[in-house]
Amino acid sequence: MKLSEFFTAPNQLTLLRMIFVPFIVIHLVEGRYLWALVVFVVAGFSDGLDGLLARTLHQQTLLGQYLDPIADKLLLSSMFLVLSILHKIPWKYTVLVFSRDISILAASAVLFAIAGLRNFRPSIFGKANTFSQISAVFFVLLFEIQPQRWIWITRTVFLRATFLFTIISALHYVALVQHRLREHPHVLPPAST
Repeated sequence: MKLSEFFTAPNQLTLLRMIFVPFIVIHLVEGRYLWALVVFVVAGFSDGLDGLLARTLHQQTLLGQYLDPIADKLLLSSMFLVLSILHKIPWKYTVLVFSRDISILAASAVLFAIAGLRNFRPSIFGKANTFSQISAVFFVLLFEIQPQRWIWITRTVFLRATFLFTIISALHYVALVQHRLREHPHVLPPAST
């Protein structure tokens, strides 16, 4: 990996998104939900923009492939955790989100260590899960600013969608891992007799 990758515009935007996280948390803890929502929306916009710039400027890098999902997970996991601590999101959703992410991270680390397997691109279920999480957080924050019934309903729908897609995407990841391991049978231990 070259040092120049660090200074590409898309990677700088991704790093900026990571820098936003503590400021969003501070706004949440201090009850400034409007400011938390504004910074969250800006962070979300930077997520879309860094991908667009990477493709348009032909600046897709290995560093960016790792940094982008890390920034996403850092942002969303922090939001779910803090909002659960503040009793704005039920803990069951946060526990499920963290359990899935930690399991995938651990499985990826093991697969890379024993087989050198990497490049697990996000599936359609993983993308749907991320969209559900972003939408859920957005409407949870919006409900704190404008406590209207339609916002509460939308918030509830996206939280339930997050629950569903977290489970589906985790199961899909398990199937994907099994498929990749079957393609590389030399990494599996011999069956005991």
